[in-house]
Amino acid sequence: MAQIVRPDTRYQQSYLAAHDEFDGAHRDGDGEWEQAADPATGFEGYSFTRRGLEEKDEFIRFVRARRAEELPGNPRPSGYVPCTFLWIVEGDEYLGSIALRHELTHFLLEQGGHIGYSIRPTARRQGHASTALRQVLELAGEMGMGRVLITCDEDNAASRTMIERAGGRYEDSRAGRRRYWVTTIATDRPTGAVIG
Repeated sequence: MAQIVRPDTRYQQSYLAAHDEFDGAHRDGDGEWEQAADPATGFEGYSFTRRGLEEKDEFIRFVRARRAEELPGNPRPSGYVPCTFLWIVEGDEYLGSIALRHELTHFLLEQGGHIGYSIRPTARRQGHASTALRQVLELAGEMGMGRVLITCDEDNAASRTMIERAGGRYEDSRAGRRRYWVTTIATDRPTGAVIG
């Protein structure tokens, strides 16, 4: 069964194979591979390449960068918010990514929402995104978020159905994106118990 985990070096080869499957397509929920330094915030910037991530030390640096994004006090580019990046895995296989943004900027309120996700092409239509979304809704509840905004393209029937099945209540559409508010899931687990 699929589960969400924090980025980890054990998934290096599977992550890179999935990257190749996406073949340059946008991957919501996976973050950027390149961010320019921002002297105004003290963010040092980073740049990763497909070839570079084949090296163990570079992949370790990549995983550390992803994990650092969730810490509120860490420097980040202007206009960016703390974000918990998670990988959807089954055993040792990377299936996709899902991200939980801790706050909403104006752009995220209009278009991006709190949660973004992508599933590698060979793992789609198997329920992995629904499973990961449920787990992220639990994590959001543990973090004290009562509800989250999730968006999808108007023509993405699969995402629309998944969000509605998770309890999403349609608010409106803006610039081709459907906007749904979803109540998070209360659990009795300690904060952070959902993921490893």
